[in-house]
Amino acid sequence: MNNEIIIQITSGRGPAECCWVVSQVLKAMISEASGKKIDTEIVQRNVASEPGTLVSAMVKLKGKGVDTFIDSWMGTVLWIGQSPYRKFHKRKNWFVGVNRISQDRLLVWNEDDISFQTLRSSGPGGQHVNKTESAVRAIHIPSGIQVTASDSRSQLQNKKLALERLREKIAQWQMNEVLKKEQTQWHQHNILKRGNPIRVYKGREFVAAAFPSVCLLFLLI
Repeated sequence: MNNEIIIQITSGRGPAECCWVVSQVLKAMISEASGKKIDTEIVQRNVASEPGTLVSAMVKLKGKGVDTFIDSWMGTVLWIGQSPYRKFHKRKNWFVGVNRISQDRLLVWNEDDISFQTLRSSGPGGQHVNKTESAVRAIHIPSGIQVTASDSRSQLQNKKLALERLREKIAQWQMNEVLKKEQTQWHQHNILKRGNPIRVYKGREFVAAAFPSVCLLFLLI
């Protein structure tokens, strides 16, 4: 069965080290999914302050066996290693969360929810453009999000462009809203999840470690 799943990898508002782990988990997940012929698409990155690090990321996965694959990632991921940013920092255990995004939170795209307004274009074309209402504003009524297209002299073409842009803008807005909620929830409960990581990695090479025997000692540190 081919399913489409959206997951979030989040630092849970953790420090820079956790943001580094998010970026490494993202790479590891995409690489592993590729080996299992599961398609991946990064739908959002929330960039952190340190180069190459991420506060969070959202990934869309699709393919045969994707549910089983995601089950092997869901939960808390532990990285055991020296901080890349604080040389003498004593902490060695850094946690991030992997959550499945509930798609029932996402708005269903329905063109019946869109209203259109025509207006005079301010784009190139001289007086002819300014005298005709070729530009189109598309408004998504449930959210109030709107876009305007005036690229073409054709009102029909501008309407198509406005629809495309509105759909993209709504998708991005929804992802932002879901990301905020999921990240806050994980941050509030991450202490409970830390005691039972689903995966463990070690060192700057981000090598998978055996669990639980290898990491139980580290969890006590």
